[in-house]
Amino acid sequence: MREHIRLGRVAGVNVGINWSVLAVFALITFGLAGGRFPLLFPGLDQMAYLIAGLAAGVVFFVSLLAHEISHAIVAQRNGIAVEGITLWLFGGVARLEGEPSDPRADLQIAGVGPLVSLVLAGMFAAVAAALSAADAAGLVVDVFVWLAVINATLAVFNVIPAAPLDGGRILRAILWQRRGDRTSAAITASRAGRAFGWILVAIGLTQLLFVPGFGGIWLMLIGWFLTNAAATEEQHAKVTGALAGVRVRDVMSPDPTTAPATIPVDRFLDEYVFPNRYSTFPLTADDGTPAGMVTLKRVKRVPTDRRATTLVRDVACPLADVPVFAPDDPLTDLLPKMAGCTDGRALVVLEGRLVGLVSPTDVMRRLEIAELRNSAQNHHI
Repeated sequence: MREHIRLGRVAGVNVGINWSVLAVFALITFGLAGGRFPLLFPGLDQMAYLIAGLAAGVVFFVSLLAHEISHAIVAQRNGIAVEGITLWLFGGVARLEGEPSDPRADLQIAGVGPLVSLVLAGMFAAVAAALSAADAAGLVVDVFVWLAVINATLAVFNVIPAAPLDGGRILRAILWQRRGDRTSAAITASRAGRAFGWILVAIGLTQLLFVPGFGGIWLMLIGWFLTNAAATEEQHAKVTGALAGVRVRDVMSPDPTTAPATIPVDRFLDEYVFPNRYSTFPLTADDGTPAGMVTLKRVKRVPTDRRATTLVRDVACPLADVPVFAPDDPLTDLLPKMAGCTDGRALVVLEGRLVGLVSPTDVMRRLEIAELRNSAQNHHI
């Protein structure tokens, strides 16, 4: 999920929001300020409703962030790096840079999110009860009542055993423990997610046809998202299963052609691009160490009249943005990194020296080989 606004770091994790969050925030704020609150507490100043709606919306997204941060913290404690957290239209997502190593870790990472939401629901309910006992304004009390209900709803919805919901991850962990096969467990959880998504679409369509309002559209959107996300997870599970045990060295193209980072673009074209058939070139510093990567797509952005004065390093992906792996790293660790600046390429480095390059073509070839082997084995069975 693309991040449009960076909020900062929480618990050592980058946190950002997608623009779609603004639409949801407005929906919550004005929905409460113009609907629930005036209905329950008529006769108050409109500004009071708006302030209460804004407060509820802000605290809700803080609660949502707490849910995702809990996933990130537990993932880090289980040795999994976290790329970041993005809040968006349908909630939030913690982007993990790896997979749990065992069912126990998988269960812990998945289960902590709903647990945090449930704890928050209890805390907000307790605050509402205390404020009510102290004869606080009904509008203030209802803000906390709404926060308690929405967090409890979030916790219950997330434990539905359907990927990509947390409940789907929990189901995957349980099946993984029982079957001893993570791939099979992940596929089952993903298919459950697709089924649940289609159920929501059907319910939403029915509601749209027979019940006034826009609730049906919202359910259909959620169902459609879950269906597509579950299908993506199933495909990812199959790919990960096919590449289990494969090391980076097994697919890399060894000793790739490199280019100096400090030469101008026109010389780079004449000496490296035109004589070769490659579309990607790792760059090296003066001491021979990796310095980045440049693709033809990035070179094409340089105007013809500036090629003689523009250095290759100025249009290349800097080393900090290039995925770098060791030859014996699992290939499945590399897959989540094959995007962004380098168009899916990664460098393979051993003791500071460039030894290989991995491209999407290399990975696809390995997948095709695995598919051919499986089909041959099934034919003989």
